[in-house]
Amino acid sequence: MAFVLELQTTSTQTYIKDYIVAIIREHDVHAVVRQESGKIICAFASQHPRLESCLDAIVQGLPASCFLKGSEHYEITGEPETLPEYKPHHPLGLGLCPSCQKEMFDPSSRRYYYPFTSCSHCGGQYGFLQKYPYARANTSFNFLRPCSSCDEETRVVGLREQQRINSCHECGVPVRLVNKKSERYANDAGSFRTMFEVAAKALRDNQRVLIKTTMGYRLFYKSEQMQSDSILMMIDAKKITDYLSLIEEEFNALLSIERPVLHAAVKESRLKERLGNTIDVKYPDDGFSILLSKELQSLGEDFIAYEVATAETEADILMDYDLEVTPQEELRLFINKETQFIAAGERVCFPSTLAPTMKTLSVAHGLVGVEQDEMMLFDKMGHFDSIKVEKSVVLEGDETSWHSHQREVAQDEASFMSVIAEHHRFGTKCVGAYFDEVPSFLYYDGKKVIRLVPPKEFQADGLLNKMAALREGSDRLVENLKEKRPELYAKLEALQERGEITLFEATAIILGLEDESMNGVRKEALKFIGKGGLQIDTHVRDNRFDNIAFLSSIVSYRLAGVESVLLSYSIFESLGDYFNEILQELKGKTKADEVILCGDHFANQSLFSRMQRNLRLTPPLMNVNHPIGKENAVVGGVYL
Repeated sequence: MAFVLELQTTSTQTYIKDYIVAIIREHDVHAVVRQESGKIICAFASQHPRLESCLDAIVQGLPASCFLKGSEHYEITGEPETLPEYKPHHPLGLGLCPSCQKEMFDPSSRRYYYPFTSCSHCGGQYGFLQKYPYARANTSFNFLRPCSSCDEETRVVGLREQQRINSCHECGVPVRLVNKKSERYANDAGSFRTMFEVAAKALRDNQRVLIKTTMGYRLFYKSEQMQSDSILMMIDAKKITDYLSLIEEEFNALLSIERPVLHAAVKESRLKERLGNTIDVKYPDDGFSILLSKELQSLGEDFIAYEVATAETEADILMDYDLEVTPQEELRLFINKETQFIAAGERVCFPSTLAPTMKTLSVAHGLVGVEQDEMMLFDKMGHFDSIKVEKSVVLEGDETSWHSHQREVAQDEASFMSVIAEHHRFGTKCVGAYFDEVPSFLYYDGKKVIRLVPPKEFQADGLLNKMAALREGSDRLVENLKEKRPELYAKLEALQERGEITLFEATAIILGLEDESMNGVRKEALKFIGKGGLQIDTHVRDNRFDNIAFLSSIVSYRLAGVESVLLSYSIFESLGDYFNEILQELKGKTKADEVILCGDHFANQSLFSRMQRNLRLTPPLMNVNHPIGKENAVVGGVYL
């Protein structure tokens, strides 16, 4: 008989499976491990003398993952007779596993306070990749020769087996700390610890510290200096819920190996006064962030703010090193009590693979999809030299010629097709909506994607005249606006001269929000604590969403004195009803089997909660392994 441990996962990425394989190989237990259909199935030789210690090591050492959803165990007939094989294919962009973190804080370790600590299954390996195949010679570690101990680690079974960028104090990367008066280097345990102590004290004293982490440049500063694109890094796990209101799923995701950015509700009153009701939050991920946080915590700090930066970003202190790093966009996760999906980002999502293969090059947002090893591989285009394909597909507006047989595709069509590809719904009739500033509705007839209701881009020129001519009596709305709210009228008048502006930038301006964007409207809506909103005009004109009617409706409520919080919530409640009405109508007319949602504007608690309620009887399909937003276009482009 074989003892079977089965883990349920929503991801097709294999880093959790590979971590389990490493532990099994280290314990020399015969087993078979495979990942398929949302499960990681581990069948062990049930009579092996080290099975119990192996299972204990898995329970104690396996990193938490926001994609693991449960487990069970049982017995089956058969008996594995060999060790499972391990073969790394792609570099990772993850947080540090428990084993590496423990080693980094062990004074007897060769990696005590060494910020480049990682194993084959965790850490910021991806940033150092220069080209495929993934080998040390093709990374920015290629000129660093590993010491005998590091080299030996990569040759024996365990967590660092075949580790491509293995290093320690003896053979690793020196780091320099530079300010206006001095420059110091760290290359051993003592100097590294002193360096992070100095950086932490500088932050405590309200200085700005720019650090080249293994995930790219980050500018750290006190939370009082936060901007709209700043992220609050919580550095003491025990105190996270003192400051934030999190459901259990959010708390677990924050500390998971994926280390996503979450948009969370602020709980502590003083923090709420400074930062507002909601904020983007994260837990330290790579060695640099973890070591800095450790020193900040010893100084009594519970959190620190940071923003994604570049080498040119101004700061009081710079922590830098000489290796080239290619950063990825942060993984942003959407979570409520019923649903979880990837809202945006590249980390963890890429590199990724998908079947079936196609002789097509897909290009979108700096990412490419190419055939490799009988799968489609999706990653940054800079990691590939030459590629042989029969044709290429690029997003509209990409003027680069990649192939003599090349065609353009629209973002909404590519995103829509990516969901079909991820769920293998080829040949199945589907209707769906794409929402990024302006909505569009699409239909897949089993062979091709058709735009049923195309997006109508917002044009601000002549906005006030368009409002006045919307319908009979609309001119009085504009006259009242000019008379009763001259400051808002002036803003809309000036808006007409600004050139390109999005619908929700205009919406935020009408609402009087400081953050003039969809994000600003979203945050304002989250402040609402009532039970129901107002009806915003979301009607269709000429088979398309009427932007002018939508904005005119909001203006009329503002003239009536309706507060921005209620209006913001009402906008998303009304949009949720609008999407449901159109989708149900299209589903009925086309006899479609599935409903699809994509586009990063659906990553909105107010809107998505309404969508969940409306679509409860027909739960929508969404991207699982890729973001619901723009980044998924590279996947859909392959199959269009």
